[in-house]
Amino acid sequence: MSETERGRRGPIDGGEAALRIVTGHVVTPVGGPSGEVLDLERGAVAVRDGRILAVGEAAEVLTRYPEGPVEPHGESLVVPGFVDCHVHYSQMNMIASPGLELLEWLRNYTFPAEARFADASHCAEAADFFTEQLIAQGVTTACVYPTVHPGSVHALFRSARAKGLRLITGKVCMDRNAPEHLLDTPERAYEQSLELLEAWHGRGRLEYALTPRFAPTSSPRQLELLGRLAEEHPDVVIQTHLAESLPECGWVGELFPDEDDYTAVYERYGLVRERSVFGHAIHLSDGELDRLAAARASLAHCPTSNLFLGSGLFEFGRLRRRGLRIGLGSDVGAGTNLSPLASLNEAYKVSRMVGEPIGPFEALRLATLAGAEALGRADRVGSLEPGKDADLVVLDPWATPVLGRRADHAESTAELLFALMMLGDDRSVRAVYVAGEKAKR
Repeated sequence: MSETERGRRGPIDGGEAALRIVTGHVVTPVGGPSGEVLDLERGAVAVRDGRILAVGEAAEVLTRYPEGPVEPHGESLVVPGFVDCHVHYSQMNMIASPGLELLEWLRNYTFPAEARFADASHCAEAADFFTEQLIAQGVTTACVYPTVHPGSVHALFRSARAKGLRLITGKVCMDRNAPEHLLDTPERAYEQSLELLEAWHGRGRLEYALTPRFAPTSSPRQLELLGRLAEEHPDVVIQTHLAESLPECGWVGELFPDEDDYTAVYERYGLVRERSVFGHAIHLSDGELDRLAAARASLAHCPTSNLFLGSGLFEFGRLRRRGLRIGLGSDVGAGTNLSPLASLNEAYKVSRMVGEPIGPFEALRLATLAGAEALGRADRVGSLEPGKDADLVVLDPWATPVLGRRADHAESTAELLFALMMLGDDRSVRAVYVAGEKAKR
């Protein structure tokens, strides 16, 4: 099957809830190993009760659902809601702080910013701002780092639930190598994580993530207890950082001298499995990559952060060929933009540097369906297919003069997508539908 398929996916039965039909130039990856893309210049998505009923040619969908109010978007692209696999909501106040090497940057900027989350009112304000900005950028699913403070988790879950977002988060755990006021203990990390998990996991579109920050800030005992919690709750996400910088890798070797490599640290404590999401993963051996792939673990590619901190270049093509699940991450605040378009811009440039350029349709998949697969939620989000959550983003290729001028001369959907990746930003996000409800015009 060709990469771009002009066709349709059939409808499913719906209930009696309010119906709406969104029309425009529908472009979406679809499930399956061939990497196919559905491309409908005059397409439509029928939505009812937060779910997608049908995707197809507009004339056909409108004939099937004549009672539905139509929300037309002309020649704008209608794509799946974006998926951010790695982002820190606690770091919005320090985004674009002067770049240093990772460990210095943590000490000088990250830890002071996260200390403010001991205050409940700060948590609530920051959570609302963050979720509003996700929607403004077209992100409808995100896997997010809060702080060590349980209040930061409660605030983020409350805000995401109020907006209908699909959001995965969990208390950051660290009991060493960080400021004293940000440390917990192994036992407190286990107890607080369990309490938060029981309070929020599975409520609506919310899920819990066990979150050791990274190996250097967790003692073996803390990792052991978090591994026990992971064994007790095999359906939850595990998120952490892995091999982001060479100094970090060297530090891990000093802290865990009995392990063969960085990945082995997490393996020892049962933290490498399906729905384990490892941020960055730049400096890994072939053996580590093979073991991660065999465990069906996932990687979050964070290009703006990796470039900003000078951490290294993520070899997307090589890692994908090894069978790894890879999603896109903004990694704000080391990342410099919440926009998936900006992240794809940098991902493309990195791919050029390593000699394997990412194509426009492949990039769209990375920011949508591949991210959903990495998080273990491709059954619900990541593509516009009947039965999935109705998370849609409308991208306007004429949102700015320069982008519009390029769009006028685009000769294919691939060129239009590429122009949006290179020149687009939040101004290109014309509308966002979160579980079928319009959240942004």
